[in-house]
Amino acid sequence: MTEMPGADAFVTSADSLAAVRDPIGMVMEIAGSSSQVMLDPDCLTAIGGHPDPIVAAAGSVGSPIKMRVGGIWLVASVRSLKLTDGGDRIAAVVDFLGEGDEHPGTGVLSRFRRGVTRYPTPGCYVYPAATADLKQIYATEDRAHIEIGTVYPTRDVRAALYVDAMLGKHFALLGSTGTGKSTTAALILHRICDLAPQGHILMIDPHGEYAAAFRSNGAIFDVSNLQMPYWLMNFAEHCEVFLTSTGSSRQMDADILAKCLLLARAKSRLGQEIAKLTVDAPIPYLLSDLLNFIQAEMGKLDRAGDTAPYMRLKTKIEEIKSDPRYGFMFSGLLVADTMAAFIERIFRLPGGGKPISIIDVSGVPSEITSVVVAVLSRMVFDFAIWSRNEPQRPILLVCEEAHRYIPNDRNGDASSVGKILSRIAKEGRKYGVSLGLITQRPSDLAEGVLSQCGTIISMRLNNDRDQAFVRAAMPEGARGFLDSIPALRNRECIICGEGVAIPIRVAFDGLEEAKRPASEDPLFSEAWTEVGGEDEIIARTIRRWRAQGR
Repeated sequence: MTEMPGADAFVTSADSLAAVRDPIGMVMEIAGSSSQVMLDPDCLTAIGGHPDPIVAAAGSVGSPIKMRVGGIWLVASVRSLKLTDGGDRIAAVVDFLGEGDEHPGTGVLSRFRRGVTRYPTPGCYVYPAATADLKQIYATEDRAHIEIGTVYPTRDVRAALYVDAMLGKHFALLGSTGTGKSTTAALILHRICDLAPQGHILMIDPHGEYAAAFRSNGAIFDVSNLQMPYWLMNFAEHCEVFLTSTGSSRQMDADILAKCLLLARAKSRLGQEIAKLTVDAPIPYLLSDLLNFIQAEMGKLDRAGDTAPYMRLKTKIEEIKSDPRYGFMFSGLLVADTMAAFIERIFRLPGGGKPISIIDVSGVPSEITSVVVAVLSRMVFDFAIWSRNEPQRPILLVCEEAHRYIPNDRNGDASSVGKILSRIAKEGRKYGVSLGLITQRPSDLAEGVLSQCGTIISMRLNNDRDQAFVRAAMPEGARGFLDSIPALRNRECIICGEGVAIPIRVAFDGLEEAKRPASEDPLFSEAWTEVGGEDEIIARTIRRWRAQGR
């Protein structure tokens, strides 16, 4: 190959701290989005002790490099490395990320933009990127953004997420248990709340972790104060709660429920005012009216079949009506038309400086948890659809443990919550609904949902299937970072997609104690040394257990 500069060309001087002016290799092959460059091991060794950590890391997997074409710098990321047959050169596959102008005085890159308009030719020299280049690449300019940490391995280049791009096309936060996923989610949401104190954010919290993190700037809802009226459910959600049969019997029960539910909705004053009332319309009705209509249908002489379907429905409805665990939703006090007030409270319209609602569903009976999440998610989407002609009020819906609600076909049960969240993932951005998915098992998510997320924030993933799933969803330019996902430290991540200028590895900022979620793992070595008060602990626990209270 063409003779490369020797290692003595890399003696550190004052101006080399801004940009290294000597090449470390040259382009060998050009092929669309990715190409092959040949790196000189001696040159890489020479810059390994450079005081600029970005220059020192040049040539490693995931590191940025640049090439001069005319008056512009092309920026690429190293995807893979291997020794040539002779062993005296390193062949690297690189992915092009974008381009920027060359500053005439320092040679530093400026005015970076994603995408490449001109490609280099074989023989073009390759240079290491420097910290000064990265500051230009990650410069946020005038775009709305939140700063969440520092670009690895620097200590002073800030990593930012472009809020409009990230929320406009959904985002996913992925990471195995114990990697700091909950704290990272809290950090991102706190930064968004600080940027937009009049925003509208709804978070589904299945474990009751986030209430502690958002007491000062959020509204906390659980079974004690949620007060979600049962009549907000559509027909499919009614079926999930009230129907117990399967197969052909289920369809028969559904037909009876549909007829009686429509009659019960039509009996109310609001229902009488609507000319073409449907069974899905959120019209208040009394559970006693629904039971009376089921009883009346059962007593008709011209009905087909036996009374078993009617009895099944009646028994289930009466059981739920009398069960205190369901009181937050099926209480007799929730029959008034409180839909406007409910939307105001839950969607933070207006927010009053507390833009986020934390919906703690940990106390919801497991049989209807998915239905509660389905109702809340569908209301977000339906509100966006029916308010299209109004001034826009975009809503961010964040779903923790997303794989529980949007399972893949292997684990799926065709539930309402999976259907509505999948629909939001596909269509939500058209109506101003943003979806944030948080999960430790991306491979258990429904097919295609992750690919709908324009920004992927991946922390350490230990499972091979999860890594393969994320690899398929990540864009080409991020492939060089993928091999480092299993090796990420806690509170580090790879971010790629619309929310960042180019794929980056980020070390997250710390979060104050008062803003952290209650998700700390117990320290067995300490907890098992504490003795005393066990009788009181057991007594209090049993009392809450029996009362089904928290």
